Amino acid sequence: MTALTPRIIGIGIGVLVVAAMALDTTYKDSDAPKTTAGGRAAFEPAKYGAKTFPKASATVEQKAQPLPQLVAALHKDLDAAGKQFGHREGTSPYSFSASGTGVAGAAKSGLMPVRVAGVPKNTTVSLQVGPAINGTAIRDAVGFISFNQFVNQVDFADAATALNTEVKTKVLKGIDPQSLKGKRVSFVGAFTALGPSVVTITPVKLETGA
Repeated sequence: MTALTPRIIGIGIGVLVVAAMALDTTYKDSDAPKTTAGGRAAFEPAKYGAKTFPKASATVEQKAQPLPQLVAALHKDLDAAGKQFGHREGTSPYSFSASGTGVAGAAKSGLMPVRVAGVPKNTTVSLQVGPAINGTAIRDAVGFISFNQFVNQVDFADAATALNTEVKTKVLKGIDPQSLKGKRVSFVGAFTALGPSVVTITPVKLETGA
């Protein structure tokens, strides 16, 4: 019988240790729902955005008011216009859905100005064209997303960011804002009204022409 050398014994022990570790290892499914330290399901912005944006976009299109008439209503009485055409969460500013057609100006700092016939010259109209899409206009304009659907303010804010991310990938992908200067554009989108003189729209639909 061949004597067991220390080297052979060491190899055998190593194999047993590796086998024991393998039996004790738990492999997590990468597709399994993520949870927080408290055990609740974690909010996943990317999944929320992909699931919610189609409905949000359709709702904005359905509720959109022609921008010239909407701006006129804002100049007349912002609060009354908000109650009639807009939506807000709590006491935050009203957000509106709007549509329009105009001539694009030179995009700068993520905003593309648009001259829309019928909108007073003392009102600046711009479209958010990225790369950064800011604000909560889409989330707040649709009317079916509310704070009480989320666990905390962070998740509520992340929901707005997730919808803005979908704008970048679904609406603005392939569009070069600099090439649109002087061309006609048609848009549907949402904006939050801090006053009647500045309208900054987050588009859910953007079409370009000659």
